Amino acid sequence: MSSVHYGIMKFELKTENDHFLNQFYSVFIFFVSISTIIIMSNIALKLGPISKYFEVNYFCNLLTAEKSSYNFKKLSKLSGIKSKQKIWDICRQMAKD
Repeated sequence: MSSVHYGIMKFELKTENDHFLNQFYSVFIFFVSISTIIIMSNIALKLGPISKYFEVNYFCNLLTAEKSSYNFKKLSKLSGIKSKQKIWDICRQMAKD
């Protein structure tokens, strides 16, 4: 395409290098985006069990300090254990560690 700039005609020629670089950047950005999503997903999946462990540990500490039915209910919901004796056993085990 031609353009006039201050009375001087200028010609621009698009080359295949520009097209190749644009395509390369698009593919590069795509793979960086996908890699970032995969890494973030792995981090999120690994943080789930870690946060559950600390939450159970927190409620076990609360249970040893204050024996309330709310703490038993939360621990039962988190661990999937209905027996109060088994919850006590888990809390004792965590207190030893």
